[in-house]
Amino acid sequence: MNFELTEEQRMIQEMCQRFAEKEIKPVAAKLDETHEHPSDLCQKMGELGLMGIAIPEEYGGAGMDYVSYILAMIQISKGCASTGVIMSVNNSLYCFPVNTFGTHEQKLKYLTPVASGKAIGCYGLTEAGAGSDPASMRTTAVLDGDSWIINGEKKFITSGNVADYCVLAAVTDKDKGYKGISSFIVDLNNTPGFSVGRVEDKLGIKASGTAEMVFKDAHIPKENLLGEQGSGLRQMLTTLDAGRLGIGAQAVGIGRAVLEEALEYAKTREQFGKPICQFQAIQWKLADMATELDAAELLLLRAAWVQDNDKPFEKESAMAKMYASDITMRAAVEGIQILGGYGYCKDFPMERHMRDAKICQIYEGTNEIMRLVIARNLLKGK
Repeated sequence: MNFELTEEQRMIQEMCQRFAEKEIKPVAAKLDETHEHPSDLCQKMGELGLMGIAIPEEYGGAGMDYVSYILAMIQISKGCASTGVIMSVNNSLYCFPVNTFGTHEQKLKYLTPVASGKAIGCYGLTEAGAGSDPASMRTTAVLDGDSWIINGEKKFITSGNVADYCVLAAVTDKDKGYKGISSFIVDLNNTPGFSVGRVEDKLGIKASGTAEMVFKDAHIPKENLLGEQGSGLRQMLTTLDAGRLGIGAQAVGIGRAVLEEALEYAKTREQFGKPICQFQAIQWKLADMATELDAAELLLLRAAWVQDNDKPFEKESAMAKMYASDITMRAAVEGIQILGGYGYCKDFPMERHMRDAKICQIYEGTNEIMRLVIARNLLKGK
């Protein structure tokens, strides 16, 4: 086994590390406080090729692999988890399905601006009554001549308030259950009948908008059907597999920030006449953090390698996302414990890391669903 990164992979990791340290980390607290979408950072990330890392250059992307994507996501999320999830959704939930299931014409028109970072993409799946169970979806798409007429409301959509384009899931045949779901590409800026509803006030990732998307007799062109009619569930499951790698990498990035700050504090904070890093209780917390973060990163890199080699990666992505988010939440809680009272105050970024970490256990499939996915794969053929 060769754990050595390629020269290109090392370059993107180092570039993102420098960019995050110089451009993102200094403004992360302000973004959290103001809830402001980091448009300037997104533009710069687009210029660096980070908004469509694994998309071919022909369609505006950087033409790299998913291992590079994981390495980049960790560094960006270490600087700011909100900026990280915007990048993740752009890459995994919009660019991936359009690139995987779209026609050449669709990719040229709807993928190129998003993969190049000139526009923002989102993924319209979740509804108030349809989260883990997509069969309960109520958004409908009815073909009328040369247009699909969309009616329904999507909930908790990352970047839904700022996105230019959306991959939207809707029911095209109510009688077919799961097989009656289809996917569409929606140009949100040129779709009468679309509007942004409530923008959520959240615990964490506050600079990433989480919005309600409302469609009332919204007309989209017939040719904007993504893939075949009725193939939406299959596309959805594959897309979410890819998305879970991005969220797992976001979690590890948050965890790396926690460990780095806990280490620095433990070296300088003195109690009983010596730095607290000399106490075994603190050392064990730091050791557990470091070990578990390394293990989570290895799970992510394995899953990305499997995807890069065109093998099924559902189980691997679920394992990586579940483990990375669980251990990062533990690390964030312990990070606050190491800082004590300071960890509970907004003067230090540790409390923000804990708030940001929690969502990683919930979106892109709750960790309870991840365990079901893993078990289902283990039991196949049994």
